[in-house]
Amino acid sequence: MSWYRLTPTGGAVLSLHIQPGAKISACAGLHGDALKIRLAAPPVDGKANEALLRFLAETLALPRQQLRLKSGQSSRQKRIEIDTVTPEQLAALLSH
Repeated sequence: MSWYRLTPTGGAVLSLHIQPGAKISACAGLHGDALKIRLAAPPVDGKANEALLRFLAETLALPRQQLRLKSGQSSRQKRIEIDTVTPEQLAALLSH
């Protein structure tokens, strides 16, 4: 898949397009080469970034500490690094 890249250490880097301020947090399919995620958090004071990391951790059934915002602190285009994840877990994001 073009929206994520597996790392040699068993993790992944995700390319995401974020839409903050949605009614509910959910994956909304592909947006070019990124996975689009709607977030039920405002884009204020880093709240959307933290909500994104919590949403991904919950959806992937991973501890929140395994996810980091790699780039896109104040942008809709974000890259998230995950320490350990399987391709099956990532594919499940599309159905969530």
